[in-house]
Amino acid sequence: MSALVIDAHPNPDSLVSALASAYAEGHGDARVIRLRELDFDVHMRFGYTRRMAIEPDLADARQAIRDADHIVIATPVWWRSTPALLKGFLDRALLPQQDYRYKGSLPEGLLTGRTGRIIATSDTPGWLAPLLPDTRLDQLRSGTLALCGIKPVRMRRLGPVKQSTAEQRQAWLSQVAADGAKDAARAPRRTSPLVAA
Repeated sequence: MSALVIDAHPNPDSLVSALASAYAEGHGDARVIRLRELDFDVHMRFGYTRRMAIEPDLADARQAIRDADHIVIATPVWWRSTPALLKGFLDRALLPQQDYRYKGSLPEGLLTGRTGRIIATSDTPGWLAPLLPDTRLDQLRSGTLALCGIKPVRMRRLGPVKQSTAEQRQAWLSQVAADGAKDAARAPRRTSPLVAA
């Protein structure tokens, strides 16, 4: 199973970036795209009223999504949400009639046959985490990835990061690398090509 790992942290020295690399190493057949290194406009300048030109980096990332069997998003959780960089990327990279469409009033994912995983870090204390809904992560899982047909989407939540020790961070890196190895062994490659909309 080939995987695409999307590193959504703006800081190259972040724990999230290290986790993305550890997952890719554990998986063994993964490409990592670091959103901070891509040259594209994160704003939907015209909403959905008019299409923007697709920049070369964005076109490459869109093709990488289509080529992968497994999509992984590594992201921090800030203000119970994800960085604007990730939201802007998804707004621009996943398009109606290409990645999803509506048949009547029902959505239909056009990226079916792919599985997913979200790796999320936060500083929320362990005792507080169960009391705060992860609405943005749930939306990312079901409102974005699953809507496009990517499922199941497994979750790995790690934290609190701020109080973590070097030993704890190393354990998280090992845990995520093991997730990558398990995901690689979990499902066969897609055999049917993506049907054009």
